Amino acid sequence: MSPSSARPGQTPGWPDVSPPEAPRESHEIRQLGRVRNDAYAWMRFIPASGTRALDTLPYRLRDHLLAEMRYAQEVLQPLDPDVRRFLDRLTAGAPQVREPALDACEGWRYHVLPSEGGARSVFARTDAGGRTQRLFDEAARAEGHAYYRATDHQPSPDDRYFAWAEDVVGDDRHRICLLDIGSGVIRTVVRSDAFGYGGLAFSPSSRYLFWIWRDAHSRPTRLYRSPVEGGRPVLVYEERDPAIFMRVARTAAGGFVALTLAGPDTGEVRLIAAGAETRPPRPVRPRCRGVRYEVEEWNGALLMLTDADGAADRKLLRLDPATFLPRDELVPHRPGVPIVALRPFAETLVRLERAHGLHRLVLMHADGRETRVGFDEPAYCIEIAAAQPYGAGRMRILHQAPASPPRWIDVDLADGRRRVAGQAMPPGFDPAAYCVERIEARAPDGETVPLTVLSRRDASGPQPVLLTGYGAYGIAREPDFSWPAAVLVEAGFRYAIAHVRGGSEKGARWYREGCRAHKRHSMTDFIACAQHLMRIGYAAPGRIVAHGVSAGGLLVCGAMNMAPQLWAGVIAQVPFVDMLNTMSDADHPLVPLLRPDWGDPLADPEAYDWIAGLSPYENVGRADYPPLLCTAGLKDDRVPYWEPAKLVANIRRLGTGGAPAVLVLNPDSGHQESDEQSRAFEQAALFWAFACRCVGVTVPPGRTDPP
Repeated sequence: MSPSSARPGQTPGWPDVSPPEAPRESHEIRQLGRVRNDAYAWMRFIPASGTRALDTLPYRLRDHLLAEMRYAQEVLQPLDPDVRRFLDRLTAGAPQVREPALDACEGWRYHVLPSEGGARSVFARTDAGGRTQRLFDEAARAEGHAYYRATDHQPSPDDRYFAWAEDVVGDDRHRICLLDIGSGVIRTVVRSDAFGYGGLAFSPSSRYLFWIWRDAHSRPTRLYRSPVEGGRPVLVYEERDPAIFMRVARTAAGGFVALTLAGPDTGEVRLIAAGAETRPPRPVRPRCRGVRYEVEEWNGALLMLTDADGAADRKLLRLDPATFLPRDELVPHRPGVPIVALRPFAETLVRLERAHGLHRLVLMHADGRETRVGFDEPAYCIEIAAAQPYGAGRMRILHQAPASPPRWIDVDLADGRRRVAGQAMPPGFDPAAYCVERIEARAPDGETVPLTVLSRRDASGPQPVLLTGYGAYGIAREPDFSWPAAVLVEAGFRYAIAHVRGGSEKGARWYREGCRAHKRHSMTDFIACAQHLMRIGYAAPGRIVAHGVSAGGLLVCGAMNMAPQLWAGVIAQVPFVDMLNTMSDADHPLVPLLRPDWGDPLADPEAYDWIAGLSPYENVGRADYPPLLCTAGLKDDRVPYWEPAKLVANIRRLGTGGAPAVLVLNPDSGHQESDEQSRAFEQAALFWAFACRCVGVTVPPGRTDPP
């Protein structure tokens, strides 16, 4: 970049390196009477079998991606000193995540300890007498693998076994492992192609493990039952609708295994009763377009959490456990107060709901009394810990806020009294040194958009800002604690979360107003948040860096196309940016599931037009684009590498300012990086060094820097 093309406050010090020039080949697509030419379609490669690897790509594609990797290394190499400085700070101050065991009571209590060096987790359990038994160390499981990520850890009801799913390839196709705690032997129950996100559950008797299989399109489509002592798996249920995803879990009281079949606008639950674990699952209600529901068990009845009859933010019904017929309504629908989750205990039903955009807990007692548990903070979030005994008198929650590291809090289920059991506090971190604010920006249509802002308490006047957001699928972008964000703020930034439409911060309405034909609201909300930060003196022009992950990458790259001059830089992690072509691919793993969110450009001309008018790749124009850093995983099936690869190629072709558009490709990962702490810190250090270069900030010495 030449000095004359630098943005206000931006150091014009990017290396003078020529980027790879991607060939353009005419690839005309005719669809619903419309015609488009995807000149970079040749970058898309799906192997006939197995996962993608650099050495199995077509030669031209491999050469191009290798050239992208070299270019990224050359452009980003001058950032190395700042990357090292950030990485040193992140590593030196990293909190040790040592989850305390629950209060002593009958049976084992399962918890997590840091492995040696803190890079991964050690799973352990503690008995009523305080004796702790280490089960296994994920660091040992990860040895010899370039990629490792595990999920769905759980003990069997009889405490004899411990199961989990692990991905050692990077393609989200898991194997399922079973530890016999008595012998210490770990056995692989399912060697490949399992679904690891809500994809396994022990039967109430502990004799069987139910698990979900992925098909050739990586869609979870079959439920199997495997005997824990060995034997061939038995097919329990097969789903034929590609728009339905599956998850399996045991109800809290242990009376049923629940198979939940759900799409964005439909749902069905099938139950397998304890004592009848080899029988076919029974549907609670037939699926109906426009109605979703979930089922739990409490106090001798089934609970149905549903959006039926216009209850967009969900109501709670009680059902007869034998007939599945409704008994009564426990919690009516309250617009704008969505019920997020339920957690039944023997004497108390706990629900997590959202009021005024923030979480709160409500304890419902067997006699109908309710106790509310809230927190007097501008922004925070709550998570109910997994694997808690149904008969417990206290509940464990995880509380965190942008300036408050995760705290494990025990809540007395009888009266709501709270006791802090532990906290993952970074060494030397002082929450009082930071300020958390919840403010509101005004969108172009008059809607108010919540913003969570983290600053140094002594910050005054405009500061560089990293603005992040998500805004899709009704998923709220929670104001959680991020140690990397705190390190960035310590370096002189403000860190802001834009709670844009498309999420659920204001309930179902907030989601509906940010999807399909209204998706543009997400981008204009994000732009309005950036403009509001400048208006109130928190940021200055040319000093805001946008950041988003996956569908959040769609958000920030869409906002970049709409207002390229607004951003000092854009960081897009595995960004969903080739929206029109992806939603036109019926074989994509997620497309049938997500059509209610985005629309169907294969069948609906209006949907085609609004997607075509928004897709970041399709809408790159002649403009002075800011520096862009995109990441991709070669093995990613959710947002394939070619989406950001095509975007950066198009921006280089049409952009007028000469700022770099960089693709950082990891050949060993999928949609998520390997889950060791060091990898997360390395990526954050690169992002923060890039953000500092974009706004022209010299990374100041920190308290943890060596002299």
